[in-house]
Amino acid sequence: MKIVDIKATTIAIPLEAPLRHAHGAHWHRFVRTIVEVVTDDGLSGWGELGGGGEAAEAAITGLLPYLKGHDTLQLEQLRWKIMNPVASLYNNRMQLHAAIEMACMDVVGKARNMRACDLIGGALREEVPFAAYLFYRYPGEERGGETQADEIIAEARRLKTLYGFTSHKLKGGVFSPDHDIEVYTALADALPGDRFRLDPNSAWSVEEAIRVAEAVKGVRNDYLEDFCFGLEGMRRLRQRVSTPTATNVVVVNFEQLAANIRQEAVDVVLLDTTFFGGLRQAYRAGQILEAFQFGAGVHSSGEAGIQLASMLHLGAALPNMSFAADAHYHHLQDDILVGGKMAMEGGRMKVPQGPGLGIEVDREKVAQYAEHYREVGGYAYDRDPGRPEWYATWPETRFADPRAGGMN
Repeated sequence: MKIVDIKATTIAIPLEAPLRHAHGAHWHRFVRTIVEVVTDDGLSGWGELGGGGEAAEAAITGLLPYLKGHDTLQLEQLRWKIMNPVASLYNNRMQLHAAIEMACMDVVGKARNMRACDLIGGALREEVPFAAYLFYRYPGEERGGETQADEIIAEARRLKTLYGFTSHKLKGGVFSPDHDIEVYTALADALPGDRFRLDPNSAWSVEEAIRVAEAVKGVRNDYLEDFCFGLEGMRRLRQRVSTPTATNVVVVNFEQLAANIRQEAVDVVLLDTTFFGGLRQAYRAGQILEAFQFGAGVHSSGEAGIQLASMLHLGAALPNMSFAADAHYHHLQDDILVGGKMAMEGGRMKVPQGPGLGIEVDREKVAQYAEHYREVGGYAYDRDPGRPEWYATWPETRFADPRAGGMN
């Protein structure tokens, strides 16, 4: 099972409506790079990473000289070939490695009739719970435009009816902290018995974060996610609040993980199968967290079905996954898998049962959404199309006005 070729294709999958966040927006679509690893026995494995375009494709295919002839089973060798920590000072390849490792685990699993989760220790659960991912949204063709509490509540109820969610995440930081407090507490009042989490993407100062934490402490909070920036900021926040804290921003590698444990800065680390450099690396981080009795969760960075499959395998194997996983997936209008989008029922998704990642990529859909990317192009993730002169600073003080209109 030696690598003979590596291919990369940029796709754009339409969203139901543009998603706003503290640092910009997702403009009508998710742009992803789909990676195919081809082996000498004719098998293909699939991986995925965020972003795309000629630069991303060239970065992936440019690794073929490093990896041609590499045995896909030798995953630890793969890590050192691509992610040597000193060499990475000059060429940070963590997310490139993540997609290629994903594809190698997929192809090894296919060859040996094993699931990806079995390659990292086996499944502890066959279903993974997910939280609804609620955004303030610009209007889409049929849905979107939510900025006020009643609109967010209506969308949460719609998603709960469709998918059975009992946990709900609000992406804050777009509007003023007081607006987030109003919306978040109203949402919790409207869905008694459910659980909630608020994520302003590190937009607030430590002092503002403490104030918001006090204002929402009566909510059935899972945790306070990235209320401020940095290990020191999150450590100061944790000293002042009783609700657990969480991050996917300031602990995304093993040096930061070690520092977090030593400083007791953040309670729950949300593990991303691309940010951390791959499914194996995210699982390894989860094992370290378990040893020190810190919490772990599964983070979403805007996935299509290939990365979602890797998230499901991570969620299957993590013993200390105490919270519902994140997923943007329900915002997608379609996917690149045979049969379309994976199903969610009762707020849960089944871990794929087939070998490797357990998914089958639809090559016609890949071609369709590659063509869509060529038509619409990429977008500036860190810009807000409704406020073209604005850019994010930290701590944020120039919040959007929820009464203003915006992008169509």
